[in-house]
Amino acid sequence: MKQSPGKPTIVRALSRREAMSLLGVSGAALSFGCGAAAESAVSPSSILTGTAGACAVTPTETVGPFPSLADFLRSDIREGRPGVPLALAISVVNVNNGCAPVASAAVDVWQCDAEGHYSQYSQSGYNGTGATFLRGIQLTDGNGIATFTTIYPGWYQGRATHIHVEILQNGVSRKVTQIAFPESVTAAVYASGVYATRGSNPTTNASDGIFADSLSSEMAMISGDPASGYTASFTVGISA
Repeated sequence: MKQSPGKPTIVRALSRREAMSLLGVSGAALSFGCGAAAESAVSPSSILTGTAGACAVTPTETVGPFPSLADFLRSDIREGRPGVPLALAISVVNVNNGCAPVASAAVDVWQCDAEGHYSQYSQSGYNGTGATFLRGIQLTDGNGIATFTTIYPGWYQGRATHIHVEILQNGVSRKVTQIAFPESVTAAVYASGVYATRGSNPTTNASDGIFADSLSSEMAMISGDPASGYTASFTVGISA
């Protein structure tokens, strides 16, 4: 089901407890609730086999201060939020099996908008408690890939630009991590469009407390430009 970028794309909202129960019961139920995934320019051949090109477990990171309070079973997570389009493909692989693809794993993502705000929470003078943008969950396909249609994330004080990811199998959390972005790409995005008024992110990847010791394992592979949008891929290695 192709989503309109100007309209809400919520298919079904669940509490965390309800979503974990659903994921533990049946991957088919989740797929039915979502409908078809949003169109993505990312193909399976563009995804690395293993984290950062090596068969290794992806570093575990903090879930952060703004995890989802309810889960949204959808691949287009924009809800009309303005920003440079980003087609994101996340591959899940099992390092205990030669980094073979992991099918039917639940991939949960959440991020801030172009102004650095998260939905569902109040932060830094912004009340996002009634909003649900830029959060979504999908199952990986037979190639171990889940795709999302989103926007390039903005920034907020003290953190490098990032997207949060959690991988679950049968309702059990297998990995919580974060995706980093190349600073050359981030600089180009933040000089354009709705991002330009806020300017560059003062926190670099190297100075970020999360990425400083694990950046190479958490960097997205990305191509494109601010005018036409970006395609990004990221591989999460788990011990399944």
